[in-house]
Amino acid sequence: MRLILALGLLLATQALADETCMSPYMAKIEGQEDFVYVWTLGVAGVGDEQDKLVTVDVNPASDSYGAVVASLSVGGRNEAHHTGLTDDRRYLWAGGLDTSKVFIFDIHSDPAKPSLHRTVDNFVDKSGGVVGPHTFYALPGRMMLTGLSNNRDHGGRTALVEYTNAGDYVATHWMPTDDQLRGAKKAGQYADGYGYDVRVLPRRNLMLTSSFTGWNNYMMNMGALMSDAEAMKAFGNTMVVWDMHARQPKKVLDVPGAPLEIRCAWKPEHDYCFTSTALTSKLWLVYLDDGGEWQAKPVADIGDAANIPLPVDISISNDDTRLWVDTWNDGMTRLYDISDPHKPRQLFEKKIGTQVNMVSQSWDGERVYYTSSLLANWDKQEPRGPDLQYLKVYDFDGESLKQTLAIDFIAKQLGAPHQMRFGAYALYGDRVGQR
Repeated sequence: MRLILALGLLLATQALADETCMSPYMAKIEGQEDFVYVWTLGVAGVGDEQDKLVTVDVNPASDSYGAVVASLSVGGRNEAHHTGLTDDRRYLWAGGLDTSKVFIFDIHSDPAKPSLHRTVDNFVDKSGGVVGPHTFYALPGRMMLTGLSNNRDHGGRTALVEYTNAGDYVATHWMPTDDQLRGAKKAGQYADGYGYDVRVLPRRNLMLTSSFTGWNNYMMNMGALMSDAEAMKAFGNTMVVWDMHARQPKKVLDVPGAPLEIRCAWKPEHDYCFTSTALTSKLWLVYLDDGGEWQAKPVADIGDAANIPLPVDISISNDDTRLWVDTWNDGMTRLYDISDPHKPRQLFEKKIGTQVNMVSQSWDGERVYYTSSLLANWDKQEPRGPDLQYLKVYDFDGESLKQTLAIDFIAKQLGAPHQMRFGAYALYGDRVGQR
């Protein structure tokens, strides 16, 4: 409880620039972020063809503003996807959905030039068969990883996997299924055991997970997947409510259509989280009802589902009044007014590129970052140019986006940029040289 109160005081008294999707247990960036770390997929015929962590200077006061100041390749192509910072923010964890390798980068010794601290290459064996480490989420002294698949049938059945900050395995927590509910109750017709994202609301002892699809699907060519009726049935339709402290699944909610990223409200009086469903193009609200039960319901459409916009990443504002929603297939970002979370209303939309995936919003809401890559076998291949595989940064004045920085990752021979995390010298005191 003291930690939660201290967090509330911190957020109220300090000007933070951190991403709004971070764990509440994490150290926060004060002032302007200095760097964005971009976990990047290797692309055949582009540069060294390897997955890499790309560091970009994003501080306008810096002499190297807008430049790639470091690029660290990890060997081969692992289906680089998501990353997460430890609670002390000294290390950045990154995973490969194909090889199931986990790369732990030291970002505190020299924030401008991360180094590879450790590679975990026994994730599947240690976890008891989990494949595809996806989300890396900071808990006190721990990292909670979500899996996407398993090594038995490479389908969507999977688990949460817990590690220490040092990279040592702790436990595997399997998702509830119809034949093994593990103490959970079904709220509807599904208990598919699929996984994707994880978020927590500490004040409610809530851990919430979403669901996607297994290795068989996410490693398949998108065109082949979309035309395979059986494969299209193998997507998640659930979110699971967990007792965070006990790591115990309590309730399985029906959320059909592959619910992806989860973003929870920040204010202590707001007991709800949002997700978007990739296949049905809807915003969903998971909320605590008047009877103290967690419920889920669709609350808004995202574009025209008939055109398959494919919602991907979302970003909630620090005051819980706005939500950015990206749709990969049409390259659009949309801003919703979520002041009434039960009735979101679209305020704004803008085309960012040929495709768009991740969105990271600064805590003050004045800067919005976008990257483009989804999955190696799903990404569009043409037309190559500044709008295909990119990092783009915009200033937001509350009404419109103004581009301030853009990097064409193909032209720079870097690959396909996926997820972003912010970094700053100020986090580490006198241990490194500061501007």
